[in-house]
Amino acid sequence: MAIRQIRLYPDEILRKRSREVEKIDPKIIELLGDMLDTMYEQNGVGLSAVQVGVLKRVVVIDIYDGNPPLKLINPVILKTKGNQECEEGCLSFPNQYAKVNRPEYVTFEALDETGKKITIKAKGLLAQAICHELDHLDGKLFVDIMEPGTLEYVNPNKPKDENN
Repeated sequence: MAIRQIRLYPDEILRKRSREVEKIDPKIIELLGDMLDTMYEQNGVGLSAVQVGVLKRVVVIDIYDGNPPLKLINPVILKTKGNQECEEGCLSFPNQYAKVNRPEYVTFEALDETGKKITIKAKGLLAQAICHELDHLDGKLFVDIMEPGTLEYVNPNKPKDENN
């Protein structure tokens, strides 16, 4: 697999709507693998294909809970419930974080890399990650829904207590 270049804001591709995958072929399988490698290289929790310059409805997520990473093709949210205020960042906005409101529970379906339809009920961080990545597929960014005045830059070269 390969590490792909992450598109950074304000790259205009981040505002484009991704197209559905019509056929799961070796290129899509390779894309999923490359996206996971890229996400892990950047210590991310999720990555959408548009963030690596591919306008396909493909997402990878790993919330590091001991379960295998999710490789999702054509994901769709079926139901949401509740509300959680979260601090959120994005690999397309390095070292920037803001408060957002996301559903606490999400039920979604997608195809896995074999083409099998899966339905997952998610809560907490996984629900947040699903919503964040699916927003990307529609050209929506976390800064579009952040609580005004909460966007912060955290210098990765400073100890945490010096960033305040």
